Formats: sequence, C-alpha cells, structure tokens
Amino acid sequence: MFELFEKVVLTALGAAAITQKKGEELVQEMKSRYKVSEEEGRAFLDRIQEMVKAGQQRSAEMAETEVKKALDRMGMVSREEYERLERRVRALEAVQVQNLSAEAEEECIES
Repeated sequence: MFELFEKVVLTALGAAAITQKKGEELVQEMKSRYKVSEEEGRAFLDRIQEMVKAGQQRSAEMAETEVKKALDRMGMVSREEYERLERRVRALEAVQVQNLSAEAEEECIES
C-alpha cells in the first residue's frame, strides 16, 4: 500500500495534473492489487486531483507574491502603476500645452 501512496504523491508533486490515462492506470492498479472497488478508486483519484489543483493554485499565488516582493526590492513598478503614471503624465502634458497655447494667445492679443 505504501508503494501506491508513494506513486500518487510523486505523481502529484511532479506533474501539473494527473492525466486521464495515468488516472485510469492508477485506478486499475488499486483494483487489482488492493481489491478496491472502481467507485472507491475513482473517489480517491478525484480527491488527489483536487489536492493537486489546490496545491498548484497555492504555488502560483506564492510565486506571484514572491515576484512582487522582488520587484519592490529592486524598485520596479507594476504594469498597472506604470500605465497609471503614463496616463497622469499625458494629462499633465495636455494641461501644459493648453497653458502654453493660452499664453501665446494672450501675447498675440497684447501685441
């Protein structure tokens, strides 16, 4: 039984998801070696697949958090912050152009 669990754990850790074919093989091995019913084998496989998906999601979240921390330490900004600052600069430039146009117009009127 320990070999079976070892295979399952190694498969879960080493693969992004248990493929349908590998899952079927695992269920067949459980049925033949350990006299597990098809239903029990499938339920076990479903639980393992859910654990793998949850682990993947946690890993992705942890990786994203670590990347953000590294970017912060390096003084880099996120794409969102960059785009926000870019919009702000464009708005300020537009205001400056309007002010320069208004000043030029005033100079023309005064002359």
